Amino acid sequence: MVGFILVMYVLVPIAYWSNFREAKRFPIFTSHTFDEDGQIFNITRVLNEKTFDLNLTEYEKYSKLYLSIFFAFLYGLSFASLTATLTHVALFDGKNIIKMWKKTTTAVKDEFSDVHTRIMKKNYAVVPQWWFTVILVISLALSLLAVEGFDRQLQLPWWGLLLACFIALIFTLPVGVVQATTNMQIGLNVITELVIGYMYPGKPLANVAFKTYGYISMTQALSFLGDFKIGHYMKIPPKSMFIVQLVGTVVSSTVYFATAWWLLSSVENICNPDLLPDGSPWTCPGSDVFYNASIIWGVVGPLRMFTDKGVYPEQNWWFLVGFLAPIPKWFLERKFPEKKWIKLIHIPLILSATASMPTAKTVHYWSWASVGFIFNYIIYRRYKGWWAKHTYILSAALDAGVAFLGVILYFSLQSKDIYGPAWWGADNSDHCPLAKCPTAPGIKVKGCPVL
Repeated sequence: MVGFILVMYVLVPIAYWSNFREAKRFPIFTSHTFDEDGQIFNITRVLNEKTFDLNLTEYEKYSKLYLSIFFAFLYGLSFASLTATLTHVALFDGKNIIKMWKKTTTAVKDEFSDVHTRIMKKNYAVVPQWWFTVILVISLALSLLAVEGFDRQLQLPWWGLLLACFIALIFTLPVGVVQATTNMQIGLNVITELVIGYMYPGKPLANVAFKTYGYISMTQALSFLGDFKIGHYMKIPPKSMFIVQLVGTVVSSTVYFATAWWLLSSVENICNPDLLPDGSPWTCPGSDVFYNASIIWGVVGPLRMFTDKGVYPEQNWWFLVGFLAPIPKWFLERKFPEKKWIKLIHIPLILSATASMPTAKTVHYWSWASVGFIFNYIIYRRYKGWWAKHTYILSAALDAGVAFLGVILYFSLQSKDIYGPAWWGADNSDHCPLAKCPTAPGIKVKGCPVL
C-alpha cells in the first residue's frame, strides 16, 4: 500500500498537473493510447492490413504515440521492479542460493530439509525426472509447431520462442523467491515486450506471442510449484499431484479456449464498451490493456517510444533506479539490526505495487487494503487462534463462492441480457466520469467538456 499511495497520490498528480510530457492532453488514468491531438490512436492508419506490421511512412505522417501519465509511469516502475528484484535476491538470498546450488549431496539436502520433507521422503517416491523431461519436449515441440506452422501467422520465429523460454527459466528463481516471501509476483510482461520489441519491431502478434511464452511460462511454473507445496504440506503423493496437475491443465486449457471462442462468436460487440449496453459485463478490461500493450510494444515498438525517437526516453532510467534501490535498505539492515521496521521494507514490492492497474482501479486497492487490515492485523493480533484456524479456509471458500456465483449469474441472468440492478459496487470504475477527460485547453473529446 505504501507504493500504491506514493504512485497514485504523489508521483502521478505531480507529473500530471505539471503537464509532464503533455500529460493534460490525455486522461490521467487509462490504458488507452493517444495521438498528439488527444484522440484515441488510430491504429488502422499505421498498420498494414495484409502483412499486419507497421507502415513506417504512414506512422511518420500521422503522430507519435502518447500514453496517459499513469500508464507511462507504470511501465517505468515495471522496469524498476524487475531490476530491483534481481538486486534484492542477490543481496538478501544470494549466499543461500549459491550454497544450496553448489552443495547438492544428501547430507546437505538433509541439512535444509524439515519434518515435512523427511516424512514425504520416507513414505512416497519422488516424481521421476524423465516425466518432466517428456512434458518439456512435448510442450516445446507443440510450441514450435504453433509459431512455425499455420503459415507463420503468429509472426514469431523459432529463435524467438527459445529466447522467451530462456527468459522464463532465468527469472523463475528470483521471482519465485520474492513470491515465496511476500505472496506477490513480479511480472515479466514488460521486459518480454521490451526485448522482442527491440529485436523484432513492428510485429504485434510476434510481440504478444513472445510475451505469452516468456511471461506465462514462468507464471505457470510458479503456480505449479505452489500447488506442489500445498500437496507437500498435506502429504499428498508427489506422483498423484503431478498427474492431477497434468490432467487439470489439459482440461482447463481446453475449456478456456472453447469458452473464449464461443463468447467471441456469440456476444455482440464484446470487448467494445462504447457499443455495449449499460451494465454489460463484457467490457474486457484485461484484454483492453493487452491490446494497447500490443500497439505500444509490437506495432510502434520501444525504439519509437522509449528513446529520443519517441516521447518517453527518460523511462529507461528506471532500470538504474530499480537496480540501486535495494542497496540502501540492505546497508541499513546490516548497520542497524535491532531496528525491526527496516526488515519490513521490501523495495521490489513497493515498486510493483500498482502492477495490477489500470485493470484494477483505486477502489479495488482500498477494498483489498481494508480486508487485509481487518484479517491480517486486527484479527491476527486479537484473535490469533481463530485466524490460524479459519482465515485460509474462509479465503478459499470466498474464492469458490465467487466462481460458482459467476456461473449461476451468467446462465440465469446475463445469458438473457439481464445484468441486474445498477449500484455503486457493481460499477467497474472509480466513480469519477470526468477522469476519462483531458484538462488541456482546446482538446475536444466526445463526452468531455472543452476547457
